[in-house]
Amino acid sequence: MKPAVVAAGGVLWHRNIAGEVVIGLVHRPRYDDWSLPKGKLEDGEPLIACAYREIMEETGLEVQLGPLIGEVEYFVPDGLKQVTYWSARVLGTPGVFTPNDEVDAMEWLPLEEAAVRLTRESDREILEQFDDVPYDTQPLVMLRHAKALDRSEWQGEDEDRPLDLLGQQQAKRMHAMYQVYALTQVHTSDAVRCFDTVTGICRALNLTPFVKGALSEYTFKKNKEKSLDYIKELIKVDQAALVCSHNPVIPRMMEKLTKKIDFEYDQEKLQPGEAWVIHHDKKKVKQIDRIAAPLI
Repeated sequence: MKPAVVAAGGVLWHRNIAGEVVIGLVHRPRYDDWSLPKGKLEDGEPLIACAYREIMEETGLEVQLGPLIGEVEYFVPDGLKQVTYWSARVLGTPGVFTPNDEVDAMEWLPLEEAAVRLTRESDREILEQFDDVPYDTQPLVMLRHAKALDRSEWQGEDEDRPLDLLGQQQAKRMHAMYQVYALTQVHTSDAVRCFDTVTGICRALNLTPFVKGALSEYTFKKNKEKSLDYIKELIKVDQAALVCSHNPVIPRMMEKLTKKIDFEYDQEKLQPGEAWVIHHDKKKVKQIDRIAAPLI
C-alpha cells in the first residue's frame, strides 16, 4: 500500500557530563504526546534532508546525521503514514530549550527511560533499533559525480568534460542532502565534472576542496594503488568527509575498504549523483548507506 503521508525524523542523542548517552524527546501539545522529532516531507525534498530540517525546526539544535536506522508505518486519519529515521548526534552541548509552534517541552533521558516515556509504540521500536546501529561513528561519503555530457558529445580532453544540464541541476541540490553530515572536508577528482559537482556544497559549507589527481580516472588507469592508498588513509582521519570521484574508481575503493566487513550492503553500481555513505570508527567500517541522486 502506498503511504498517504511520508515523513522523516531522527533519534537525537549526545553524551552528558558523565559520558552517558541520553536521548532527546519532544512534547507536542497538539497531540499531547512524547515523541522522537519528525515531520512531513515537502514536495521534491529528499527524505534525509527532511529529517535534518524537522529535527532542527522542532528542537533548535544543530545536528550531524549518522547511520540510517529504519522506517515504521502506522495509520493516521489521512491513511497510512511512513516515517524514516536516522541517528542524529547533537553538535556541541544542548542549551536551554526554547518552545516553538510545534513543541512546548523537551527532555533528555537515558535510553531505557526514554523508551518508557515515549507515547507511540513505533517510536519505541525505532529507539530499540537505534541501540543496534553504530551511531557513534563518522561518515565518509563516496559520491559519484553528477550527470556529465556523454563522451561522444565532447571533443576535448576527457578530464575537461563538463556536467550536462541534468548534472548541473543535480549539483545545485546536493547541498541540502550532504549538509546533514556536518562535513569538514571535501575531496574531489581534478576532473571538471567532479569539481563542478561539489562546488556548491563547498561554497555553502565554506570549505575549500582538496583537488586530487589521485581520485581521477586518468591516474587510476595508470596507478590503481595511488587511488586506493588515498582512500585508505582518509578513513583513518576523524573527520566527516566527502569524496567525489568516478565510477571505475569508487567501486575499487569500496572493495579496498570493505574487505573485512561482516554485513551486506547495496553494491549495485552507482548512477551519476548517487553515493555510498560509509559510517566508520577510523578503524573499521560499521555500516554503509546508499543515497539516491537528487530528484529533478
